Amino acid sequence: MEVIPCPDRDRAVALTARLIEARLRAKPDLVLGLATGRTMEEVYARVVASGVSFARCTTFNLDEYVGLPPEDPNSYASYMRHHLFDHVDIDPARTHLPDGMASDLAAAAADYEAKIAAAGGIDLQLLGIGESGHIGFNEPLSALRSRTRDKILTPTTRRQNAGMFGGDCGAVPKRALTMGVGTILDTRELVLLASGAAKAAVVARAVEGPLTSRVSASAIQLHTSCKVVLDAEAAAELEDTDYYRFVCSNEEKWDGYRDLL
Repeated sequence: MEVIPCPDRDRAVALTARLIEARLRAKPDLVLGLATGRTMEEVYARVVASGVSFARCTTFNLDEYVGLPPEDPNSYASYMRHHLFDHVDIDPARTHLPDGMASDLAAAAADYEAKIAAAGGIDLQLLGIGESGHIGFNEPLSALRSRTRDKILTPTTRRQNAGMFGGDCGAVPKRALTMGVGTILDTRELVLLASGAAKAAVVARAVEGPLTSRVSASAIQLHTSCKVVLDAEAAAELEDTDYYRFVCSNEEKWDGYRDLL
């Protein structure tokens, strides 16, 4: 794992967007795993502005609410169209989200895993982290070898996501289809982006705390190619920040990102 502390949110977002752009330019047929959330909106805006081509790219989103049709403005399918897909040259047939409207959620989950495998696996997976410590919607006690499945959401997660539902926690769906922790760990590269003081404690638990299913994001410690991009507020409770900065200052691969570090 590499931790990349940035001075502020804007530069953390910019660095994440630049990493995605670089991977797409190096491999135009990239299989890209996508995430949602307010911070990701800024990432996607920067990726769109870069002009990088998505013509040969295939995408898989981490999750989708159960019971929201793709045309619902609060669905993640709608989010992705609004913030990314409608603004780049991607083939809609190459974009994939779990089917939260499926009558058989277990079958839909298995089908999603099969589609990922048929695409050759995910090259780069973008991640956020929830205040409950989740990646995707892998809530506390999610098995670290779990695959795509439906999960019930914690009250913490529903409160955190209520802003997208007019501030009404009760309007947030109770369940979601999500890639499993094991599915996420199978990807070739992970980039986790977190910003803001509200994420500092859970980031510290995920990065420097024990590996535990109570914090599914701690599973990133097992991944051999994981980058954790943080602004100063999200990094505030880490103990080894000076070392992380030293590594970034001395690794040649970060030379092209010095303006953001």
